[in-house]
Amino acid sequence: MTHPAERRPGSLRSLLLWILVPAQLLVLSLALWFSSSQLHHQVDLAYDRSLAGALRAIDHNISTASGGLSVELPYLMLEFFELTANDSVYYRILTEDGLADIGNQNLPLPDTRLASNAPVFYDRDYLGASIRIAALARPMSPPLYGQKQGRVIVMVGEDRGGRDQMIRDMMIRNIVRDLIEVLASTGLIVVGVLVGLRPLTRLYRKLKDRAPDDLSPISAPELPREVRPLVDAVNQHVARHARQARRQRQFLDDASHQLRTPLAILHTQLDYALRESDPAEARAALLAMRGGLDQAQRTAAQMLALARAREADTDASPPRPVPLTPLAQDVIRQLYSLARRKRQTVAMDGGELGATVTGIEWLLREALVNLMDNAIKYSPEGGAITLRIERAPDGIVLSVRDTGPGMTETDIRKAGRRFRRGQAGKRAHGAGLGLAIVHTIMRRHGGVLRIEAAMPGVQVSLIFPAAQGFPAKSSV
Repeated sequence: MTHPAERRPGSLRSLLLWILVPAQLLVLSLALWFSSSQLHHQVDLAYDRSLAGALRAIDHNISTASGGLSVELPYLMLEFFELTANDSVYYRILTEDGLADIGNQNLPLPDTRLASNAPVFYDRDYLGASIRIAALARPMSPPLYGQKQGRVIVMVGEDRGGRDQMIRDMMIRNIVRDLIEVLASTGLIVVGVLVGLRPLTRLYRKLKDRAPDDLSPISAPELPREVRPLVDAVNQHVARHARQARRQRQFLDDASHQLRTPLAILHTQLDYALRESDPAEARAALLAMRGGLDQAQRTAAQMLALARAREADTDASPPRPVPLTPLAQDVIRQLYSLARRKRQTVAMDGGELGATVTGIEWLLREALVNLMDNAIKYSPEGGAITLRIERAPDGIVLSVRDTGPGMTETDIRKAGRRFRRGQAGKRAHGAGLGLAIVHTIMRRHGGVLRIEAAMPGVQVSLIFPAAQGFPAKSSV
């Protein structure tokens, strides 16, 4: 059973349509409701003006001067009003005390007392129909029956059938108009969504048809602006993957290049040892094989170290302060047995023993191990190796000096390149991986690898910048 959180999301096209189309229908419903209320108000306002006109016309023809309530109805105006309204018209004139009442005497009064000279409009049921009534109360002049004051009430009503029919007709026209607009806008939304997502469909097809080893950047200038950050992020990820793939291919090429010859030599020496009947010669062949195995093991270890140093660009370990003196002492203890075999002396020579740099501790340790290993390897029996930490104008310097055969200017100039072999008569022929590892690590830390000829031997220095920080990552 699929967990709700693991359900596959729908397509962007469906999501947009399911959001936009219902939203459009909701807006239509709200617009129709608002239009209906506004339409009722406007139609009632127009018809009520006609009622108010008839009310004023009747009121103008009311007289109490003869001692009684008299009215001269404007029949022409009422007939015209009845034709205009297309419905029945009713009227009623009465005194407020009810002693005089003319017209449709059952025409209902409003529920509350009328204010003087202010027409009031209200709806009532009359003779089985809904009617709209306008009522006006005003003081009588002169008052009847010897009263000091009194009011006359004038009422005019009309059947609501005509105005309600007009409202229904106008609402139907509005609904038809709005439905046409909604259908047209919905169609435009659908077309817009399909057209807007077409570049994404083309991009999908382009990526689907790519070769498995095609890691070139995605180029899609027609994509919308909102999608380009996603494409840029994918290009960055692909670029990192491409760099990783190049490093892996380079490592495999290096491994096959460097290990092929030692393995072939070992195979030849093993065949020779198996054919040799003289134990002394067989032992010599086996000793030669052990030397070849040691060299192959050293080369493999250095190649792995170089690969790790290159991978440090993507290492998630944050840089931290690294005290150089404890680091150097640990490396000396680690390699001291190698120096003892050759009766060599290893010493630290004063200087800035409290110096600290910011970096990745295991990388700095790897760099120093390679420098010390080279110094022990190339120094003669009984030689001396000196390690010194000092502060110079250009930064903190960690140097390793040996008493070996030294290096030519050409070797110094080309140092740091992998698989560069030294010249005969100077440093023994090697793969050049040790200094390549150190060079890569120093670039990672924003520092410099410097090699200087000494008398005798060579001094190799790691120079960390004075304002020691951690620079931006660089590709190697």
